[in-house]
Amino acid sequence: MAVSVRGFFQQRFSRWLTRRLPPSSAVSLGRRNLFIFPSATGFAFLLLSGLCWLAATNYENNLVFGITCLLASLFVVSILHSFANLSGLTVSCLKVTPGFADKTLTVELLLRQPRSRFRDGLGCSFTGSEKVMAAMFGVTECRVKLTVPAPQRGLHDPGRLCIESIYPVGLLRAWTYVDLAIRGLVYPRPLFPDSFPPGRRTTGEGLLQGGEGGDDFVGLNRYRPGDSLKHVAWKHYAREQGLYTKHYGDVLDRQLWLDWDQFPGLDREARLSRLCGLLLQIVPLGQPYGLRLPGLILEPAMGDAHRQRVLAELALFEIPNREGFL
Repeated sequence: MAVSVRGFFQQRFSRWLTRRLPPSSAVSLGRRNLFIFPSATGFAFLLLSGLCWLAATNYENNLVFGITCLLASLFVVSILHSFANLSGLTVSCLKVTPGFADKTLTVELLLRQPRSRFRDGLGCSFTGSEKVMAAMFGVTECRVKLTVPAPQRGLHDPGRLCIESIYPVGLLRAWTYVDLAIRGLVYPRPLFPDSFPPGRRTTGEGLLQGGEGGDDFVGLNRYRPGDSLKHVAWKHYAREQGLYTKHYGDVLDRQLWLDWDQFPGLDREARLSRLCGLLLQIVPLGQPYGLRLPGLILEPAMGDAHRQRVLAELALFEIPNREGFL
């Protein structure tokens, strides 16, 4: 019962936030989107002020009356300073560094102010992420990097960004929840298969040689007892150049393929994870590689741009609304 009531109020609050603070790529903080409320220390401070006022009234002590008025003045001034510490800031997202599923994404934020002024104790966090503190001393902009959990492959929305401050004395907490319309790319969780995909037989040049049993001449090796006599290089032996045997094999293409059909019997996510792990194994080899997915073929190539394209295709496979990520 308590969980359902809590969920009901959370949904109502979320809908209210969406109407009051709609998604935007950059948000300027001010009276419309900043909230302020006493912190736990602030409530204790108010309780102390109330006790001082009761004591001063009961004992008609002017000194205690003066202390009570001083405490009340400090609380009122703290309201103004706590609000001003966030008011006037403009928050935007610079970039989102992609990551792998079950790992984290890195979100880089930009905090800007129209003129240089002192701001301290600026806390930034997403739901489930660690709070990062920032300060602005004589600068007009500041960059903040946050790590966000990435639970699954695809496009990840970290949710609303919480910016808060209890500056200057911790009596009040000023905060806001802004939606910067962030979407981060999450690659499949890499699973490394036991072997590379086999090369393709070809008749070109500059190729890798396959094993025994093919039709193409590979080279000569010194004769070893047990080698077939029909493969002996008799012409070399007749010229007194030694006893050698001929070896044949299939010629394999240097181009490697990440093929969807290479892992039959597995579900979609398992195949994508193994293709991702295979990609991470192939890249250090320095050989061209391509990608075959249902409805998509990327021709073999090399380079960081090709690697990023392949990873993006694996991450966005059968994901809607993928515009701007390929």
